[in-house]
Amino acid sequence: MSQQKLTIALTGLNNHDSPGPGIPVARALREMKGYSVRIIGLCYESMEPGLFMHDLIDRSYLIPYPHAGNSSLLHRLREIHEKEQFDLIIPNFDAELKGFIAAQETFESWGVRTFLPSLQQLQEREKVNLPVFGNRYAVAVPDSQPVFQVEDIRTLAGRFGFPLVVKGQFYEAEVVQNYDQAVKAFFKISGTWGLPIVVQKFVHGLELNVVAIGDGEGNTLGMVPMRKRYTTDKGKAWAGITIDDPELMAFATDLIRKTRWKGPLELELIKDTEGNFQVLEINPRFPAWVYLANGAGQNLPARLVEAALGKTPQSEADYAVGKMFIRYSYDLICDRSEFETLAALGEG
Repeated sequence: MSQQKLTIALTGLNNHDSPGPGIPVARALREMKGYSVRIIGLCYESMEPGLFMHDLIDRSYLIPYPHAGNSSLLHRLREIHEKEQFDLIIPNFDAELKGFIAAQETFESWGVRTFLPSLQQLQEREKVNLPVFGNRYAVAVPDSQPVFQVEDIRTLAGRFGFPLVVKGQFYEAEVVQNYDQAVKAFFKISGTWGLPIVVQKFVHGLELNVVAIGDGEGNTLGMVPMRKRYTTDKGKAWAGITIDDPELMAFATDLIRKTRWKGPLELELIKDTEGNFQVLEINPRFPAWVYLANGAGQNLPARLVEAALGKTPQSEADYAVGKMFIRYSYDLICDRSEFETLAALGEG
């Protein structure tokens, strides 16, 4: 039986202690049934490990950082597309999504598909807007507030009490036990991700995660929940296990229905001591642990590809409970000449 050939470009190929989703997405795409997939890696730095994982990534290119602006991004992607003729782009970083969403019409004129949320959907679930999001869609969220000055944390600490959660606008979060720790976290995170910083009330309970895809009409194309078993000092899941929680599944399904979310997403929630779900974050892309869903029986990146191509993807809801992932470090061996070529020419 012949296989349909696809060329797919994707980002997020960093794979260090705060890994991006690109490598697990690429692993899942390699296991798509009925397709022969060629994967083009789009990277921001010449030391991203995915550049050198030739069993997963066929060809790699450097692209400009999001702050360089849309015109720079489109110019570079046009150059790459003329060489590679990719059929689909899957961006995997929060900070780049605004540019990719804005460029969708241009991509379509090239014959390149995407499957992304709208700009409104992207913005309304941002951490700084989460309280408004909670009111709009009738979901519980912890009290939180964006801050631009470190002195404002003292006022919020008096209101929320300690511990507090100090978060970057895109990534990184720290649970702090006192004001001095909060100040340190403020400067550390803002130095990396800029302002504002979000200060969130700490909620006691069981932390849970859900990866899913919405079709943009209120339907869910796939969903797998998990519970973290081990986290790094940055709060990243380093081990996790799929769980059976019908109430959680119903909650997530209802949220996708209400928001009419389009594309992949990760819900980070707390099941508080009273048994209620509170939404901590809504990440508008696949999480770095998305390959666990594949191991549990739902290849969500494959379903996204079929939806982007205008097909009706399999929407089987079953998944295996008790499947675990355990992340590990691995030393890639490569030639210096390969790195130098990437750094000098922006491709390899």
